[in-house]
Amino acid sequence: MPEVTPVPLSRLTTLRTGAAPARMYEAHTADELVDTLRRIWDDGDDWFVLGGGSNLLVGDEPFDGAVVRILTQGIAPVAGARDGYQRLRVQAGQNWDELVAYAVDHGLAGITAMSGIPGSAGAAPVQNVGAYGQEIVQTLVEVDLLDEDTGEVSTVPASELELGFRTSVLKAHYGSEARRRAVIVSLTLELAEWGDAAHTVAGSQLRAALGLSPDDAVTLRWVRDQILAIRARKGMVLDDADPDTYSAGSFFQNAVVPASFARTLPAECPRWPVAPDRVRDRVIPLEDYAGLSPMPATPEPDVKVSSAWLIEHSGFGKGFRLPRSRAGLSTKHALALTNRGGATAGELAELARYIRIRVHAEFGLMLQPEPVLVGVEL
Repeated sequence: MPEVTPVPLSRLTTLRTGAAPARMYEAHTADELVDTLRRIWDDGDDWFVLGGGSNLLVGDEPFDGAVVRILTQGIAPVAGARDGYQRLRVQAGQNWDELVAYAVDHGLAGITAMSGIPGSAGAAPVQNVGAYGQEIVQTLVEVDLLDEDTGEVSTVPASELELGFRTSVLKAHYGSEARRRAVIVSLTLELAEWGDAAHTVAGSQLRAALGLSPDDAVTLRWVRDQILAIRARKGMVLDDADPDTYSAGSFFQNAVVPASFARTLPAECPRWPVAPDRVRDRVIPLEDYAGLSPMPATPEPDVKVSSAWLIEHSGFGKGFRLPRSRAGLSTKHALALTNRGGATAGELAELARYIRIRVHAEFGLMLQPEPVLVGVEL
């Protein structure tokens, strides 16, 4: 089993918090990952897996369990794609942005808007990572999943992961357990073959971010360069020289609320409709069919609202800090909580609690944290 000397998790997470755990393992191959987790589960040890460390807030007390670093690498074309598409199998430890760069270099579209997102590929399906209207649910075919209950690896279609807005059956939301305790070993994406030619861009949210009209044609390389520039201006591309990037990206999720609640918010609050679930086909027994089928009621779609706008309009400007705290909002983006240098997890949690309380008091909405919290309470 690839056990190593534990190091402080503050060195391995982008929020730069966390003491050294009791035990640490490094898995460089899929077989090492599977074998290590099976042994830990057999021993009944507490555990969590660590990829890029970009979606974790780890507490200040040492984690009394095992941390498994997923360091597997690899991107390989595989068969089975539709005409005009290419499938890629990606190891869970593969750096996500390197995967996006590979896709762009090979003329493959579908994840370009997610350029610059830190972390590993295996973490992407867990919370259905997305940006500017693109989400991994749009391209994910299947995952190879190691299930804690059985200890077996199985290939699971994306449809069984119940991917939704920043969620899946694998996501342990704040205050709850994941509905399926399992670890992604690899994932398979199906991407459109664009090549080097210019194409029009689907998706109004992405076009708006890029300043494009529906008829404008651009290359994948141009889109990637623009997205990286936009994210850098917001402090969302990792940079050791910039404390605004010592964060977990957006600390709070953009809230998805009923349309009726969204109407109670100020009209200036940015919002985007969320596509409703497809109405299931209704089967009527022949003996009950009277020649007419009533139309099913069409629910009013939920609305995604800007949590950054809610935070700023609750009195928190960019760069806000509590007195004597080393944690603060990014000076570039109000949705990012940052470690300004030596901040503890307790300081970051205190700031997060204060923001949640103020937003709730102002707008009646309790923001939900996006990162996984280990040994931390809000």
